[in-house]
Amino acid sequence: MAHPNCDPVFSGRYIDVRILIYGINYAPELTGIGKYTGEMATFFAAAGDDVEVITAPPYYPHWEIKEGYDRGFHTETVDGVTVHRCPLYVPKEVTGMRRILHEFSFVLSSMRYWIPRYFRSYDQIICVSPPFHLGFPALIHKWFRGTRVLYHIQDLQVDAARDLGIIKQQWLLRLLERAEKWLLHRVDTVSTISQGMLLKVTKKSIPADDIVLFPNWVDGDLVFPVTRAQSARSTWNIPPNDRLILYAGNLGEKQGLENVIELADRMRQVPNLQFLIIGEGGAKARLVADAQRRKLPNLTFKPLQPLSQLAATLAAADVHLVLQKKAAADLVMPSKLTNILAVGGHALITAEQGTTLYEQVKDNHLGTLVAPEDLDALETGLRKILSGQRANDSSGALTFAAEHLDKRNILFGFRQILTLNTKQHNSWNSHHS
Repeated sequence: MAHPNCDPVFSGRYIDVRILIYGINYAPELTGIGKYTGEMATFFAAAGDDVEVITAPPYYPHWEIKEGYDRGFHTETVDGVTVHRCPLYVPKEVTGMRRILHEFSFVLSSMRYWIPRYFRSYDQIICVSPPFHLGFPALIHKWFRGTRVLYHIQDLQVDAARDLGIIKQQWLLRLLERAEKWLLHRVDTVSTISQGMLLKVTKKSIPADDIVLFPNWVDGDLVFPVTRAQSARSTWNIPPNDRLILYAGNLGEKQGLENVIELADRMRQVPNLQFLIIGEGGAKARLVADAQRRKLPNLTFKPLQPLSQLAATLAAADVHLVLQKKAAADLVMPSKLTNILAVGGHALITAEQGTTLYEQVKDNHLGTLVAPEDLDALETGLRKILSGQRANDSSGALTFAAEHLDKRNILFGFRQILTLNTKQHNSWNSHHS
């Protein structure tokens, strides 16, 4: 087996990269951006790279600092990665303005670690967005020391704030849009997680050659096909003949989760049918209150399950709900879908025709598609799946996951891009020094 640092692009030479990663979310957060950033950093460190991270203490998706984590400044080593933690304001109730304060508090406190790093050399700085403005401290390093900056977009935050009505002040939206455009034109490379998001970035006048597709992945050691008997159904005391409709993920405002409550209400008379919502997020309290008001006997909420139980959790479901509001089309890529595909689950997905998500699901038989924010369509789609009429819709799930979502292949390919950029950058500097 080749040495992990042996890259065929460089004729067998070992190329280790000194990387600084800047992001508000990081391991041990179990879901969302922090999970992927943590796994990326750990992969780079295992490959021999010198990796530092500037981040916050874990708080997502509960929106409270994880028990056992210092609220002040501290540095720790996690899986070979040097992690610098910065305090930040975490609102109990997440609103547009409070989220802005939350994010800016992190940028301000993180300068405690940025300032000394302006006097150190790195080959690459990777900024993970959102928050979108994390690129600004990195640009200072680029101006001082010529460091390459890669700006990785997990969510198109400014577009989502506008299209979903999260921020309604037009002057503020214009300011954020101008700031984002200014930033994107000054970093060296932009990466993002889906073709639809890539196309939206090109519409911001970013040259296609400066954009890299870096999709989220599936960890095959954690997520894999599990039989119904091995699933979490027995742990949850779900009768073998009951059918389980599962939504597992972030309980935020982009998903339109009020439709799950309404759907359970409409189908409360269907025998042996249960709805289960697993997750945390800013909309959870509102959803729980709505469900309690309706006194739904067929709907249950559960907290996030341990990662070690992820495969068993997903395998318990007969149908997985992957919901997004219409305005979120191609602004975010539902990362939960990757795990559903990896266990061979049948996903009921809301997506508009013409979006990348719609075309990818349709072309590869990844699930059943219905129009977003259309409760009648959602109910019809669910009933057809339960009756067996749409069994073929998800026939390509396992194959697609194996061919396109493998964690090691995606991270290895991304590291090749980083090492190639580093070599070219160092060669240019040597030639012009």
